[in-house]
Amino acid sequence: MAPALSISVTLAVCVVLPPAASAREHRSAAVNHEFQLTHPCPATGLPSERCSGYVKDHVILLACGGLDATSNMQWKTVREARAKDKRETKDCAR
Repeated sequence: MAPALSISVTLAVCVVLPPAASAREHRSAAVNHEFQLTHPCPATGLPSERCSGYVKDHVILLACGGLDATSNMQWKTVREARAKDKRETKDCAR
């Protein structure tokens, strides 16, 4: 009779989370689409991709730890969004 073999296997799982996204990093197309469907363009009232004079803006910048989620998005005029991003980028760097 052959001796019983005992095999021990150890499995280690390592989850690496990405660093906070920056404004230049890829954003989820699905999140962008969902936001557009649930928040139509303020200029036209349509859920179309183009919204003249407006941009989709993250309430809390991605670079400052904000989520790429519809709950963290809003419509802003191009001018408002640029001013907000400039101000918050400085604040976030502190």
